[in-house]
Amino acid sequence: MYELLDKFFFFFHLFLIIFNLFGWIWYKTRKANLLLLLLTGFSWVFLGIWYGFGYCPLTGWHWKVLHHLGYYNLPNSYVKYLLDRIFKYNFNANLVDTLVVIFFLIAFIASIYINIRDYKLFLSNKSKKLSKH
Repeated sequence: MYELLDKFFFFFHLFLIIFNLFGWIWYKTRKANLLLLLLTGFSWVFLGIWYGFGYCPLTGWHWKVLHHLGYYNLPNSYVKYLLDRIFKYNFNANLVDTLVVIFFLIAFIASIYINIRDYKLFLSNKSKKLSKH
């Protein structure tokens, strides 16, 4: 059962990270992407007040599963864990943490920009339709 949970958390968390980074690109996923980025930022910052900066409940749950499987001394960063596990290499934790913040901010800014642009286009098109009547 724990091996199945490990695989679930691994792939689900990986999917969410990829969606956080690139979900703003496709029109149909832009709002969901912005919501997920906001939830991620909220978790990292506000839940981080109590649990440590960068806290993610998914990571906490996955760590519990891995502890049941006998894995200890896990890194503080889930992304470092993913990279180490995927590439079988011990990545520098500080570099990974820095890149995570940089890429998160790039995705967050892109998502905000694209969503505002889409909203302005929506209002512009709505206004054009109303002026025709």
